[in-house]
Amino acid sequence: MPDSPPPRLSPPPRLFTVTADTLVIVDLDRRSPEPPPHSYRRLLSLPGARAFTAGNLLARLPMGMFSVSAVVMIAGARGSYALAGAVTATGLAATALLAPWIARLVDRHGQARVAVPATLFAALGSLALLLCVHHDAPDWTLFAAYAATATTPNTGGMSRARWNHLLGGDPAALHTANSFEQAVDELCFMLGPVVAAFLCGTFFPEAGTLAGVVLLVTGILTFAAQRATEPPPHPRPTAASPLRSPGLPPLLAVCLALGAVFGATEVVTIAFADEHGHRTAAGIVLALQAAGSCAAGLVYGAIRPSGPASRRHPWCVAAMAALLTLPLLAATVLDSLPLLAPALLLSGTATAPTMVTTMALIQERTPVARLNEGMTLAVTGLLGGIACGSATGGWLAEHTSPATAFTVPLAAATTALLITLTAHRPPPTCGTTSTPRTTS
Repeated sequence: MPDSPPPRLSPPPRLFTVTADTLVIVDLDRRSPEPPPHSYRRLLSLPGARAFTAGNLLARLPMGMFSVSAVVMIAGARGSYALAGAVTATGLAATALLAPWIARLVDRHGQARVAVPATLFAALGSLALLLCVHHDAPDWTLFAAYAATATTPNTGGMSRARWNHLLGGDPAALHTANSFEQAVDELCFMLGPVVAAFLCGTFFPEAGTLAGVVLLVTGILTFAAQRATEPPPHPRPTAASPLRSPGLPPLLAVCLALGAVFGATEVVTIAFADEHGHRTAAGIVLALQAAGSCAAGLVYGAIRPSGPASRRHPWCVAAMAALLTLPLLAATVLDSLPLLAPALLLSGTATAPTMVTTMALIQERTPVARLNEGMTLAVTGLLGGIACGSATGGWLAEHTSPATAFTVPLAAATTALLITLTAHRPPPTCGTTSTPRTTS
């Protein structure tokens, strides 16, 4: 009896899609689920995205290291926190003046062409400060050296400009990219002071500054080497200054008020912890606030935005103002440092959504040819607000009480909300989300 034929195997299931003139056959068992267009996985899978992100991370971490390292180094060598604070304040003021000019050069001549020499000059300023402190140079040399570090380019702004270039102004994808960048900001400013304090305390006072210089230069060189993702320069921009863009000046005023929130919260929290005999715990408490913002930024970016950014912005600022009542209650009513920590953690969850939406509006309302300049003006507003908030919060903490001084960040957030509600919000006629990317 002849052998029976072997059983026929069933072919794998197929999906047939018929178009007008072709038949497309796709094996279902070979298909892999596509990540949504606004997911972090899809974002980092873009060609060159991981490389420039890695370089930007290295370059951004020292932003949270330099000021702490300078204070530890100067105060340890000269025995004066007043001198250390004055030197760092001078650097902050110089940055506020020079940063928009550096950003304008970046827009006109390209990121790599401007960022690399500007970073090298800033690195020389940091090294000069180190040598002046180590060799007991006159005090005025410390101010001059630290002021030279103001040429450091706005790495966060350059990274956001690259995302805008890669994503072609897609609002949903840009929302995810801006959320990712804000989370990176919070992570760097959370880890930077910790790393700086560890290096300065474990090895020698200059270790934090040296490590910051190495990280900054390495990161910028890596970032600038990724030429494929660099936005094209605009040597002769026809657009007017971002300060004349409709709807942008009120946003810069909001940034000023938000900066006052950050500056006042930092100083007042340190004063409150010091009053309770746990000044060293202030860093941990402030790190919890940054951690809350970082986590909220990642979650906010994973959610598909609903409606335009101009509609979401007042709600984000209102949430920030409402949550800032928690630290005030923990300090004034409960007078408890352990309860202040979770209060700041919860209040920090509103920071990233507010900043993400603010930066999205700035991108919309800034001409593409001057995008770095517009975002750097926002950073300048934040720095100015931080300086004002620090001074106001410190004065109130000293002349009344640290608990009472927690009214300063709440008042600043309320001011930001009032500006947001009263400001004119025009449609994004000149902005980036309405302008498709052209291939050069």
